[in-house]
Amino acid sequence: MDALIWIGTALSVAGVGGLIWCILLALKARRQGLPGAEMRARLQGIVTYNLAALAVSALGLMLVVAGLMLR
Repeated sequence: MDALIWIGTALSVAGVGGLIWCILLALKARRQGLPGAEMRARLQGIVTYNLAALAVSALGLMLVVAGLMLR
């Protein structure tokens, strides 16, 4: 079950890294000073990556909890 914990930890760290990447993308878009419609389109694209990163992080946390419970 130790492997399950380590795999879950790796997924959680990857998910948090993805969330940080999404924050950096949003800040970059904000600094560019795009007009309203272009900014909205750019942020809608970032939301997709944000939700995927959140899902990966949550899946990793579930694996860690399952590994600890089965230990």
